[in-house]
Amino acid sequence: MSLIVCLMGPTASGKTQLAIELVQRYPFEIISVDSAMIYRGMDIGTAKPGPDILNIAPHRLINICDPREAYSAAQFRVDALREMEDIQSKHKIPLLVGGTMMYFRTLQKGIAAMPSANPELRALLLKDAQLKGWPDLHQRLQDIDPVAARRIHPHDSQRIQRALEVFMLTGKNLTAWQQDQPLEDWDRKIINICLIPEDRAVLHKRIAARFVQMLENGFVEEVKQLRGRGDLSIDLPSMRSVGYRQVWEYLNGKYTYAEMCEKGIIATRQLAKRQLTWLRSWPDKIVFDSEADDLLLQVSNFLDSTFMQG
Repeated sequence: MSLIVCLMGPTASGKTQLAIELVQRYPFEIISVDSAMIYRGMDIGTAKPGPDILNIAPHRLINICDPREAYSAAQFRVDALREMEDIQSKHKIPLLVGGTMMYFRTLQKGIAAMPSANPELRALLLKDAQLKGWPDLHQRLQDIDPVAARRIHPHDSQRIQRALEVFMLTGKNLTAWQQDQPLEDWDRKIINICLIPEDRAVLHKRIAARFVQMLENGFVEEVKQLRGRGDLSIDLPSMRSVGYRQVWEYLNGKYTYAEMCEKGIIATRQLAKRQLTWLRSWPDKIVFDSEADDLLLQVSNFLDSTFMQG
């Protein structure tokens, strides 16, 4: 039976640092599970590991898309399965690291056979959004599918539109479709390691400190360069990534620098809250306190015991 290890956690919980240390102890190769790190040129605002780290611990599935391209969970699944097979062919263990919980879910549970896109309905929903705004449509989603609404940000137009479209086409909400999807019969053993802080306030401090550090590292200049290309817009999935939207709107004059910083930190906290919502309900997980001083030792002891048991 092939083994895969999934290292999950909210943003700023220390997943990357732990993964780098684990790669140096075990026959792991890392596959990134991050919907923003896939994009080239989006380095600072995604906390993408730099060349020095990648030399020690290469990450697969980063820098695979241009920011103007869309990339779905279904595409991730195809790419991740291919990379996993390559890693296992070398008698190593895939270590999937990230916080994009929809990618993890799609990988482990498969794709629900939902209806295809309907251009007429999409046009109707887009017209409604132009008149009332995406938060209004998000409230509509809240009424029909509160579970999905908790996961989907009020400005995530692509996912709001798809969730409403599925319900309007079938009368069954997105959550019901996903719950009805049977588990695939994998010949793989999955270990789900979750980093969850016991003290949420500590995570909030780390989020704020990291966002400020990103700004000091040139985050605004990074977004300015992306914006200057002329072929990107704030409505693209890449530019809707946490932090990028807020900096883009600051460059448009919508916010002052201080307001942008505050809104970026708040948006990142909201992302962490959604990730934690996913993680709390995740089945068959092994939870570690992300703030534990001996986190590496705890995880290593668990892995050693697991590997010894076969």
